[in-house]
Amino acid sequence: YYLHTFLKEQPDLNWRNPAVRRAMLDTLEFWLERGVDGFRIDVAHAVMKDPELRDNPPAPAGRRDFHKDMGAYGTQLHIYDRGHADTHLVYRDVRRLLERYSGTRARVSIGEIHLFDLAELVAYYGAELDELHMPFNFTLLNVPWTAEAVRSTVDEMEAALPAGAWPNWVLGNHDESRVASRIGAAAARSAMLLLLTLRGTPTLYYGDELGMEDVPVPPELVQDPWGKNVPGLGLGRDPERAPIPWDGSPNAGFTRLGVKPWLPLPPDAATRNVEAQAAKPDSMLTLTRSLLAVRRAHPALQRGSYRPVAEAPAGVFAYERALGDERLLVVVNFLPTPADVRVTGIARPLVSTHVDPVVRSGACALRPHEGVVLQMG
Repeated sequence: YYLHTFLKEQPDLNWRNPAVRRAMLDTLEFWLERGVDGFRIDVAHAVMKDPELRDNPPAPAGRRDFHKDMGAYGTQLHIYDRGHADTHLVYRDVRRLLERYSGTRARVSIGEIHLFDLAELVAYYGAELDELHMPFNFTLLNVPWTAEAVRSTVDEMEAALPAGAWPNWVLGNHDESRVASRIGAAAARSAMLLLLTLRGTPTLYYGDELGMEDVPVPPELVQDPWGKNVPGLGLGRDPERAPIPWDGSPNAGFTRLGVKPWLPLPPDAATRNVEAQAAKPDSMLTLTRSLLAVRRAHPALQRGSYRPVAEAPAGVFAYERALGDERLLVVVNFLPTPADVRVTGIARPLVSTHVDPVVRSGACALRPHEGVVLQMG
């Protein structure tokens, strides 16, 4: 038989065949011998299929197993081709292999898993934390961008994690409309602050550090097979895959003059590019670099605990990161209007989405969509 989950040019392997599994583990070992840090596994929950190869039943009318319509593929209930219990056997094998190569430095496995049932998602850490190091957590990609919804999502994930499991957070990737296009340019700045201060490993999608937006792609320049094969449904992912602009030159420093890029350049590449933003103290790139510097300098942001602050006003998500004697307070205003947050004790701003955070005795005055990291004590 020939089985392909996605494109016909992408055959699925029969992982139930011991020779196939050994060959794949040998391939991983080939790269581990050459010093790679680990592997990102695509559609990790679809490796194993039903041993009887039964057909998926049709989805009830109006139901989709995905957050967006994916054509005919989205009209099935994917109970036989995804999430099979035997999938966990594969990742235990992968983990044992990685552990063999983790003597001098850790090797990591990351799984792309589009599951929004948290119990199903965290199962891929393994019952003994012996499977994937990090099943990608896409929950923030599909919640309303409000303080209440985001806080609830974060708290639910923290509660669902097995003891000792390491969290991770994703706000943008190659399959989703860009952050700035989904929630707006102003909110994208505070979203970056949120991503880089939550507990766990953040994943940044290229260009989000510039505040890149979706790029219009005319039909004749579409490259994504989803967009070509199922036209008219808006499934194409090319808008979020445009080249990153490095400078203001005609091809934005992405490729040589006279070479046509795979996809169109952003229309604002002459002004929204790495070179231009690196020189501006209030740019998205400068903010991102400042956040990363603060994260590297403060152990509480790297390894500290997470505690939501219940007393935050409506529209503000506030949480504490603490480790040892260090205590940091993160406050993020999701509203297009100002908000005041009460602060107890001495508070020193470390970084803000705005260049001049306003912190007075007993209060932090947040402007619309402003986020601030405060050092307490």
